[in-house]
Amino acid sequence: MFGRLWKDAVEMARAAKVEPSAKSAVKLMLSTDSYRILFLNRIREAAHRWHIPLVNHLLRVAQTAVFGIEIDRDVEMGEGVYLVHPLGVVIGGDSKIGARVRFYGNNTVGTVHDDGYPVVEEDVWIGAGARILGPIRVGARSRIGANAVVLTDVPPDHVAVGVPAKIHPRKDLAPFPAPVKESA
Repeated sequence: MFGRLWKDAVEMARAAKVEPSAKSAVKLMLSTDSYRILFLNRIREAAHRWHIPLVNHLLRVAQTAVFGIEIDRDVEMGEGVYLVHPLGVVIGGDSKIGARVRFYGNNTVGTVHDDGYPVVEEDVWIGAGARILGPIRVGARSRIGANAVVLTDVPPDHVAVGVPAKIHPRKDLAPFPAPVKESA
């Protein structure tokens, strides 16, 4: 478990766009609410695995009361999930959150009609007030715009904006170069 907590700090440094050195990892561990939330969530995951429901429940209540974030007991979170502004974030059911996902505050990741929960792949940024709802997949390195309501799959390296969200390719990525044809 300690190895995973250290990896969380290193990956969180990467997500925060800080050099992932031992010094920056320790600084994040000691100074950010995001790391404290992830730490509590790792203890909750262990309690769930060891079938100790009371500990899981008490830590969930503490997370909500102290940090203003609601994370359901069956949520799977990757290393280094970075909650830039954790207040008002709700991650429900059995949602799956990949490594280095950044939450910018007041987000909901959950379901609309109890028909399934989202999978958010690694290195996704979720803008303030965004909602990701239903049994959908948000591809790696995608960006969810502020206040977007995402109800359909988002391919990797795309942007989702609007209500309901429209999907566009990311313009900040360099397109793949055309293959070079060899002359005979």
